[in-house]
Amino acid sequence: MTGRLVLWDVDLTLIDARGIGTDWYRRALAEVTGLGLRHVPDMAGKTELAITGEVLAAHDVEAGADTVDAMFTALNTAVAADRDGLSLRGNAMPGAARALAALDETPGVLQGLVTGNLPEVAFHKLDAFGLHRHVDFDIGGFGSDSVHRHDLIAAAVRKAGTKHGREFAPDAVVVVGDTPRDVAGALRHGAVAVGVASGRNGEDELREAGAHVVLPDLTDTGAVLAAVRSG
Repeated sequence: MTGRLVLWDVDLTLIDARGIGTDWYRRALAEVTGLGLRHVPDMAGKTELAITGEVLAAHDVEAGADTVDAMFTALNTAVAADRDGLSLRGNAMPGAARALAALDETPGVLQGLVTGNLPEVAFHKLDAFGLHRHVDFDIGGFGSDSVHRHDLIAAAVRKAGTKHGREFAPDAVVVVGDTPRDVAGALRHGAVAVGVASGRNGEDELREAGAHVVLPDLTDTGAVLAAVRSG
């Protein structure tokens, strides 16, 4: 297997930290606006830029650049404060560590991220479970880049090309995620979409979204490697 750029989603693909994000938004909103959190939008597959805009709009706060930046800073502060507790409140998804390590040892494969999280948030989440060492944060597409998921993929591919001095054709890019939004972003870019039914969406939903390969989870390392080879 050569010349593959594998871009991983984080939440419910590599780690499970369900419920913690709501706490972080509650603290961030209170710090920036003084308001209590009354509404939490559906976060699955969305970017932090999109979620923050929806949270602010739901509380009748204009999502100006300064306010969004202040929310991002407050979110990063909240996550850093919870760093030690993450490993107790969440967990790595079954098979994630083995899958990442196996791809790490595969010649020609680069591993980055396409995640709705902010870069610092993604790092803390993966670091809490020892998964950060397997991915290159320099070639990530993050939730501060755009409200659109497919833009994150383009950003990650662009960064990978700049760092490694080469172009990655769309079919050499593999996006692994647990939601139809992950799949849609991959298809929009022309990448190989690998759906993992470890989140709220089942295998049938991911297939209907157009995933080229669907896995029930990451526990079968051989199946993960085969999925990355596909396309």
